[in-house]
Amino acid sequence: MAQRTLFTSLLIFLCLILFTEAHALIIGGKLQLHRHDHHSRRRHHHEHSSDLKLFVFGDSYADTGNCRNSVPGPYGITFPGKPAGRFSDGRVLTDYIAPYLGTKSPVSYKNWRKSGKRSQLKYGMNFAHGGTGVFNTLVDEPNMTTQVKFFQQLLEEKVFTKHDLNSSVALVSLAGNDYATYLVKNNSDLQGFPGLTKAIIGQLAMNLKLILDLGVPKIAVTSMEPMGCLPQLSAVYSYKNCSESLNSASKFHNQLLQQEILQTFNNESKRPVIFTLDLYSAFMSALMKKENHSGNVELKTSLQPCCVGVSKDYLCGNADKSGKKRYIVCENPKLSFFWDNIHPSQNGWHAVFSELQSSLRIIRE
Repeated sequence: MAQRTLFTSLLIFLCLILFTEAHALIIGGKLQLHRHDHHSRRRHHHEHSSDLKLFVFGDSYADTGNCRNSVPGPYGITFPGKPAGRFSDGRVLTDYIAPYLGTKSPVSYKNWRKSGKRSQLKYGMNFAHGGTGVFNTLVDEPNMTTQVKFFQQLLEEKVFTKHDLNSSVALVSLAGNDYATYLVKNNSDLQGFPGLTKAIIGQLAMNLKLILDLGVPKIAVTSMEPMGCLPQLSAVYSYKNCSESLNSASKFHNQLLQQEILQTFNNESKRPVIFTLDLYSAFMSALMKKENHSGNVELKTSLQPCCVGVSKDYLCGNADKSGKKRYIVCENPKLSFFWDNIHPSQNGWHAVFSELQSSLRIIRE
């Protein structure tokens, strides 16, 4: 296959996205990561409560099984040992937040629709689907509005009751794919980003209001991660620097999220109902630390992913026409923050979760 330029390869990657979530495309300025040693916080373990239910809406950062048939090996090699619909070598954000709140990762919507077992509803439900966004994206999968409609339908069908919702929390993690889709459709022009961000925040606010109106008392919404630090971008800088232009776009998104949603909803409700999980700060802080808990694991602060394609024409998990693997997996995923070009590894998500615990503590109270 003919060699392509990096720019063309990135566009093709986004246009052909079938099993991975694309967050960034543009190459901008540089942001140097300064590295230093720091002991990470230990994960807190809590007994599971049979009352609290978690309802998850979002993309591949939160999906735990709705894309099960689209996520190939070697995804899942750390946990549960085989592909299970998670865009990582193991656990993702949902898997860390759920037990901290006193429950377990809820069943995925598609898996429950197939089984129909009421015993699987004990911990809530996960509607998140890899590749989706607040609006329609490059994949033909349910956006957030559709995911909320699935939830509303289950309430109308009495699958979940008002009592179930009284002790529930919603987790919402979205927007990266909305920006990626815009970049592809607009030839990577950032001029329209401010207008897009306002539209995303506006639609997100309507969806969050509906979730609250349906009876969920608390919602945790993730901010945008530093898009410019994803390996898809940092590869250009030998995995040592980030794209400042994309990180600036993330900061603007997060500023509007804080002003237009968090402050507005909480002021109107006269009590905290929307909580922000600051992925931007959590990613940046985790990337600049070395993890040394249990005395034997060190977190690479470079932005290099663990699983990569053997050339620009292949991605993690790809095979050629003969079925031969066309990707390479690092010797030990525990030494990587990123699993592939877009997604953190299980180790990376653990590091991010450790940075988010102060925010989660407020939600749990």
